[in-house]
Amino acid sequence: MAESVKLIDPHKLDRNPDNPRLVFRQEDMDTLQDSIAKQGILVPLTIYKSGHTYRLLDGERRWRCALKLGLSRVPVVIQPKPDRLTNIMMMFAIHNARKDWDPLPTALKLQALEKEFTSIHERPPREVELAGLASLSRGEVRRLKKLLGLPEKYRDELLEELEKPRSAQVLTVDHVLEATSAAQALRKRDVIDDKDEERLRRAIVNKFKKGIIINTVAPRKLAKLGRAVQRSDVSPKTARRVVDKLIDDPKYTIDDAFTESVEHVDFERGLVQLGERMLRRLDELGRRRYEMSDTTREAFRRLRDRLNELALE
Repeated sequence: MAESVKLIDPHKLDRNPDNPRLVFRQEDMDTLQDSIAKQGILVPLTIYKSGHTYRLLDGERRWRCALKLGLSRVPVVIQPKPDRLTNIMMMFAIHNARKDWDPLPTALKLQALEKEFTSIHERPPREVELAGLASLSRGEVRRLKKLLGLPEKYRDELLEELEKPRSAQVLTVDHVLEATSAAQALRKRDVIDDKDEERLRRAIVNKFKKGIIINTVAPRKLAKLGRAVQRSDVSPKTARRVVDKLIDDPKYTIDDAFTESVEHVDFERGLVQLGERMLRRLDELGRRRYEMSDTTREAFRRLRDRLNELALE
């Protein structure tokens, strides 16, 4: 059972090596430090004894601010020392509600949690087990695992970006994941090979960094291009031409590529699907023998006239 609140010298405390928070943004720390300077530490730190020192379970930011402010005592609650698996689980559970962890450091710590479980149980955890251990949803676990699948150079790039003030950050985890998914979609449909998959991903990431591409989900249009090639709606030659321009032309955007390749086909395909849905609704109308209102009849007359006009053009 946890002990009552005590006061302890912050120099006797040490950070928790299993804390998924790796980045401490200066502007956030300055705000917290100002608050502690005025009001003190209102929420005690949670710690456990480890050898001749104490380690933090919760409160590393408060602890860092206390050291900077030169506080001689901080309030703490001492918990029993957990084993490493429990320690990592507690770190996830304690911080789960805060939603301010950066995804990549969290993914790296999820990997450590998975390895610790595997070493104890001699098998990797199932997805549902890992989600439970980390107090995350299965969807969050899948997203974090996608981050772990990124090449190390992209993970390092994202970690460097996290060190910047939020206002100066230009590259996000979602940018890299969307670029990765888009390049994979074209490679799976043989529009590009493995080498050009990486070249395309790098080109898209660079365009996000330079502000050439500003819509995070714009790369999804390339998946539409891949599907259009697979259906033979767009030729591989056309798809390859716009992909080469995306790779080679630093100012060429995904919207440009979409317009020059699949936009017309994609629009017509959507129109056909809309027409098919309308035909099904009309069949349902006939089966139910509903009487159409004057408003509905007028709408269909205008639709008929417009279709006739298009047929004559």
